[in-house]
Amino acid sequence: MTTWDSRPAVLAGLIGAGIQASRTPALHEREGAEQGLRLIYRIIDLDPLRVGVEALPDLLTAAERMGFAGLNITYPCKQAVIALLHELSPDARALGAVNTVVLRDGRRIGHNTDGSGFAEGFRRGLPGVARSRVVQLGAGGAGAAVAHALLSEGVGLLSITDVDAARATALVADLNVRFGAGRAAAVVDLAAAVAAADGLVNCTPVGMAKLPGTPLPAALLRADLWVAEIIYFPLETELLRAARALGCRTLDGGGMAVFQAVGAFRHFTGIAPDAGRMLRHFAAMVQPGAT
Repeated sequence: MTTWDSRPAVLAGLIGAGIQASRTPALHEREGAEQGLRLIYRIIDLDPLRVGVEALPDLLTAAERMGFAGLNITYPCKQAVIALLHELSPDARALGAVNTVVLRDGRRIGHNTDGSGFAEGFRRGLPGVARSRVVQLGAGGAGAAVAHALLSEGVGLLSITDVDAARATALVADLNVRFGAGRAAAVVDLAAAVAAADGLVNCTPVGMAKLPGTPLPAALLRADLWVAEIIYFPLETELLRAARALGCRTLDGGGMAVFQAVGAFRHFTGIAPDAGRMLRHFAAMVQPGAT
């Protein structure tokens, strides 16, 4: 005899490119089960679908029609999705990027939990580090969130570089409007900026499993520089490996991954998740040999 599962059901998903290895589905589904929900979390990967950001309108419409409670949004869609939404949270509007879309009553509401996710991971993982001068690599959607978080956490001067110089310049201008003139600057000489910095944050995709390497020459690192990543697959990137070999204090991308998921779970379900439990689950998933 089949027993009917009477737990409340929630359907959510993740839209992005190259996301088959994401730990986000397991994080949400496990916490949903702990909270008494049948939470089903689907990956919507643009790469195997052979589409790009131009498919976002159709994907959002399909999700609405299938009863999704919400979607997480990742590279390369965090900025492109904005034009398709009805409403933005204050954080998403300030950042110009969305990583969480709530679908409710025919409306699409964009949020950003990347900034708060990075800030919480930073506070826990690098307590007490010097933060007079910090260099940030990358000014995309996640980079914008991290930059706001760093300045909110007391970084004195944030120097930003990006392969798209215009994107870095635009982010710097936005930051100086929000936090005060002179709090952010575009990098002119990367070697000089890193030499003068207390810390370095990588917000580029370089170092991901599908894009191996380091986002800057490892020779620029030194022992008294702290180094942070937002990449979590792999958890130890080539940049972090080189930094740890020198004795640098380091922060991997696991904390940001978990704490952005904590915020998204709350938006999707209306339930406050257990952050400590989600951290433990993430740690178990990324242990060597874990599946």
